[in-house]
Amino acid sequence: MPTKRRNSNKKSKEATGSAFPQKAGDVLKLLKENSVGIVDLRFLDFLGSWQHFSVPAHQLDEDAFEDGLGFDGSSIRGWQSIHASDMLVIPDPKTARMDPFTAAPTLAVICDIVDPVTREPYSRDPRNIAKKAAAYVKSTGIADTAYFGPELEFFILDDVRYDQTSNTAYYFVDSIEGSWNTGRDEEPNLGYKPRYKEGYFPVPPTDTFQDLRSEMVRVLEELGIMIEAHHHEVSTAGQAEIDMRFAPLVTMGDNMKWYKYVCRNVAKRYGKTVTFMPKPIFGDNGSGMHVHQSLWKNGEPLFPGNGYAGLSDLAMHYIAGILKHAAALCAFVAPTTNSYRRLVPGFEAPVNLAYSARNRSAAVRIPMYSPSPKAKRIECRFPDPSCNGYLAFAAMLMAGLDGIEKKLNPGEPLDKDIYALGPEELAGIPSVPGSLEEALKGLENDHEFLMKGDVFTEDVIEMWISYKIEKEVNPIRLRPVPYEFMLYFDA
Repeated sequence: MPTKRRNSNKKSKEATGSAFPQKAGDVLKLLKENSVGIVDLRFLDFLGSWQHFSVPAHQLDEDAFEDGLGFDGSSIRGWQSIHASDMLVIPDPKTARMDPFTAAPTLAVICDIVDPVTREPYSRDPRNIAKKAAAYVKSTGIADTAYFGPELEFFILDDVRYDQTSNTAYYFVDSIEGSWNTGRDEEPNLGYKPRYKEGYFPVPPTDTFQDLRSEMVRVLEELGIMIEAHHHEVSTAGQAEIDMRFAPLVTMGDNMKWYKYVCRNVAKRYGKTVTFMPKPIFGDNGSGMHVHQSLWKNGEPLFPGNGYAGLSDLAMHYIAGILKHAAALCAFVAPTTNSYRRLVPGFEAPVNLAYSARNRSAAVRIPMYSPSPKAKRIECRFPDPSCNGYLAFAAMLMAGLDGIEKKLNPGEPLDKDIYALGPEELAGIPSVPGSLEEALKGLENDHEFLMKGDVFTEDVIEMWISYKIEKEVNPIRLRPVPYEFMLYFDA
């Protein structure tokens, strides 16, 4: 993948948000300067989808940033019961941005959730969990900042249809770039469709989405999100990647929500649609989300050292924590049943729990692009972009910190192609869970590390597991899939 973490950028002031509101008064000034008529209040449901409601701009005054605005929490996935439904959103003034897609001038503000009676932050608010993780790392004295740089992959498609009834089941996805369309009558068909696994990364006209991705980048940077690169990804059918510059945990959680929102809405302008589903297409690469991460203290990086791949002992302990708790982490970083269509042994995804410099077949990789100590980080490669970023980043941080606190040893690196190993060698290498159900079982059996500092709570863990089993694992388990008819109809 393209080099991450360049050390200079002319747009750093804009992209770090210093040109944007910092307090309530700045937001009110922005309302007047842009003749804003509508304020859109946004927050995440438990699983990670942005929710919103809008109020006229005159409803937002300085008191609203302290007192909040009310809504019904019982209709949000995984949240309140109907008898305790009242909740408050507290707008975060630093997150206020003009929405680039609305017809009426609209200011979007990301909000935190609090209980209207106790005024306590809501335990199941993903942003609250991320904030607690960021506070916990400071409380340990190990570091004061955890940086995250996710590389989200996604598909740009032209047509998506799906349905499931008692007697039918199907999905259909299509793309002008799909290699299966080389023979389609397109009046005219101009060819230039990336062959399977050859989308990384030819120039236009084979890459038909250069302008669309550039438009996504333009909008993201106008929102203050610094972008390092964009490109076509390996798969046919419009697989893409846009790389954001690393940022602190909570900020990156916010950025990831804007990223998905922008990609989807820019695609819609072009008559396209975007999916972050990990495995929407059979027979080609799925979409992963490699997550670069590092710890800093007093403005200095803590991961560079004199050990393997230029890492410090602290970084090695962090890696060990990620590997030890990988099964539990998967419940948050690969949180869908579809995630495990991608995480299949022997194929493109790094399912084997090992670490290595440069080797992309390892679950944890140490990128070696730059000799600069400030560029030293680790890259966790088994997450995917269907995850809730706030929860995924917080969980990985807690796993890494547990490794540091317990001085865990990650063992020996694996500097060879894991996919080329024989059965005997592979037998000694653990792997990620083979299904969402296994991942949830891993979380059930191993979550004490997440509960340090009250970052995750028992309530959160229990609700996550029960919701996923009831709403995702069991419904998939109950339904036949079309390919089973090919295998078993004449059994």
